[in-house]
Amino acid sequence: MIYLSLSRSVTWLIICFALTAHAQYADKDFNKISHTLMQQQEDWNRGDIDAFMTSYWNSDELQFGGSSGITRGWDETIARYKKVYPNKAAMGMLRFEIKDITKHSRKVISLTGSWSLARKSDELGGHFLLIWRKIKGKWLIVADHTSSLCSEV
Repeated sequence: MIYLSLSRSVTWLIICFALTAHAQYADKDFNKISHTLMQQQEDWNRGDIDAFMTSYWNSDELQFGGSSGITRGWDETIARYKKVYPNKAAMGMLRFEIKDITKHSRKVISLTGSWSLARKSDELGGHFLLIWRKIKGKWLIVADHTSSLCSEV
């Protein structure tokens, strides 16, 4: 009887330790991704698209979905950004708000959020879904779907 009780206690301790370790690991990953997203915001607000793009997977397999359709590849994605936002005035001031971060596996996390862009001539905003993958020890965006809010229903 004592052996069974001790065995259960040890089992619960192991389970609690494993859950705590997993939660701390997830928090560490969430913090890293949150920090990276805020760094992207700072890069954008400095007018530095090249620095902004360092968080994206530099691969032909990168996917970006936006108002003009699907763009595939890092080169095409940065070219699209530079065409749509040719200068600091066009880039305006960006603000991200994280709504949810979900860990799907040790190497895949999704992040949903909203964005707003204030420029002298207008204000834009919308939502985004980012798929992050841990590649060679670094969290990178492998898929980005960004949508714009419009005033029409």
